[in-house]
Formats: sequence, structure tokens, C-alpha cells
Amino acid sequence: MTPIRFDRPEQRCVLHSVQQAVRRATRRLSALPLLAAAWPAFAAPLATVPVGAEAAASGVEAAAPGAGAQATEAANAAGAALERRVKAAFLYKFLGYAEFPAASFDSPAAPLVIGVVGADDIAAELTRIVAGRNVNGRPITVRALREQDLAQPAHLLFVAGVDEARSARLLRATPALLTVTECDDGLVAGGVINFTIVDERVRFDVSLDAAEKKNVKLSSRLLVVANRVQKGAT
Repeated sequence: MTPIRFDRPEQRCVLHSVQQAVRRATRRLSALPLLAAAWPAFAAPLATVPVGAEAAASGVEAAAPGAGAQATEAANAAGAALERRVKAAFLYKFLGYAEFPAASFDSPAAPLVIGVVGADDIAAELTRIVAGRNVNGRPITVRALREQDLAQPAHLLFVAGVDEARSARLLRATPALLTVTECDDGLVAGGVINFTIVDERVRFDVSLDAAEKKNVKLSSRLLVVANRVQKGAT
């Protein structure tokens, strides 16, 4: 089959737009380079996960000009899915760089509990990641929570969503220790760690004050790869 050639200006414009969208999605969702250096066994493979939109880009020549919007939409959807996978990987790794109070465990064999509210896709990805693994000799349990479930204890709780007021309300309702958000002012809302996008890459900020209030000790190896570490008033 002879591929359709993009000779007319409007066709070249569509091709250029699609290629730009694919490049942006790929750059944004590469794993954090500093994290890859600190956690090569786990983070580095994420940087090489194919976005899937690359396949759409390679097939643009065989598509009709009207397919540009669909290809862009597919690239954005693939990028968003990969962003969630990267964040799930971070959540798992955070456990190994946090020291929780002994009183937060019922027994020496009690599991580390991760709660996820508002993102069942991340809960499912975390369940896949932690299968057969342990952190500091403890198994890991992942729970997809609803707002009415927030009174349940958890060692790590991820509150999904960009609504700062909602995140702050949910954080006030939970006894979870290591709280992680993804809104613009997640640390202001009370989170210990907040995901952010810097230079089109997934990064995270840390509040030491919030960690102290929760009696959680964070490793310096985590802090050194953070985008920003907040201590005291902003």
C-alpha cells in the first residue's frame, strides 16, 4: 500500500501538530533522571517504556488528513496513562525511604498499607507492582478507597486530583501517615509529598514539617532527589 503523501500545507500542518504532541508526551512522561540515578533497579526501566503514541506517529503517513485530531487525542491519552504508571512507581518506592512509628503496626509481620483515593487505575497499577514484593521485610497491601473509607489507617495515602480544597478536606479526614497529593499546592493542603510537573517531567516536593507532625522520618536519599524540600514557613 502506497502511503499518503503530505504535500499540501494543511496536511503538513496536521503532521507537524501530531509529531509535536507525541514529542511533548514522551518528554513529559520520562522517568525523573535523578530518581533513575538513585533507584536504577526500578526507575530506569520506566524511562524506556514505549508510550504507544510513537506507533501512531509512525503510521501518520498512512492515515487520512482528518485523522490528525484522533492521533493527537490518542497520544495524549497514552501520555496520561504513562504518567499514572510513573506516579504509581514513585508511591511504591516512597515506602522504602520512609520510617514509620512502631505503633503503626499491629505486629512484626503486619503489612505496610497503601491507600489510594480517587484513582482506581493507580491502585490497580500499585497492586501489580507490589505483588510478591516486600519493604523492610513487610508485605504490602493496596486499598482503593472511597471518601467514606478515609478513617481506615494507612501508612501511605495517595489523594488523587487537582482540587486543593478537596485534597485538604480529605487529608484532614485521614489518620494516614505519609500523605501524597498531586494538586498545585498539595503541601499547603497538608500533604507530606506532592507530585508536580517540572520541565514536562514528573517530580515531587516534600514538606518536612508535615512529616514531623505525622511522626514519619524521611531518608536523605529521598530528599536529595526531591524537586523542593520545604521546612518552616513558605
